[in-house]
Amino acid sequence: MNGEKRYMKLIIGAGRTRYDGWVATQEDELNVLAYRDWKKFCDEESLDAILAEHVWEHMTFEEGVIAAKNVYEFLKPGGYIRCAVPDGNFNNEWYQNMVKIGGLGPEDHPAYTHKIMYDYKKFIKVFKEAGFKVELLEYCDDDGRFHYRYWNAEDGYIGRSYRYDSRNNDKEIKMVSIIIDAYKEIKI
Repeated sequence: MNGEKRYMKLIIGAGRTRYDGWVATQEDELNVLAYRDWKKFCDEESLDAILAEHVWEHMTFEEGVIAAKNVYEFLKPGGYIRCAVPDGNFNNEWYQNMVKIGGLGPEDHPAYTHKIMYDYKKFIKVFKEAGFKVELLEYCDDDGRFHYRYWNAEDGYIGRSYRYDSRNNDKEIKMVSIIIDAYKEIKI
């Protein structure tokens, strides 16, 4: 490749999620907490973009910071992670019961392994502690009001979002996430 560095887009904790141009991974092949897994999978600063939909809530806050620091090391300067987690500020009892720590049991839903409920401030803090510049795309504020900023799904599709979750309609929002883009700034 004439000495050119090849970059890729990566989905972590992909489950059955597959998108053209993105490499899907599972925890057994890339544990975001294990630096050695990252080293086996790719080179430092070799990733354009990372997508993680409802992954960080399965880690403690401290583990989330470790995972964010690993992500930071393997993103190229100017690269980003689009990340979504359940929103602890969303004012909907059904939703909160579904996503709470130790939520619905394993036969019903993977929420039983949730270790943390994030609000937007706490979630931003995870990525800022790792060195990222963070932009909020979707979230509920401290009063439970939903905020939305347009984002391009081609840069990382989040299904559990205001626009794309089929449970939402013009009259009622039933499924939201805190969605951020966290950028590794280019150092000049």
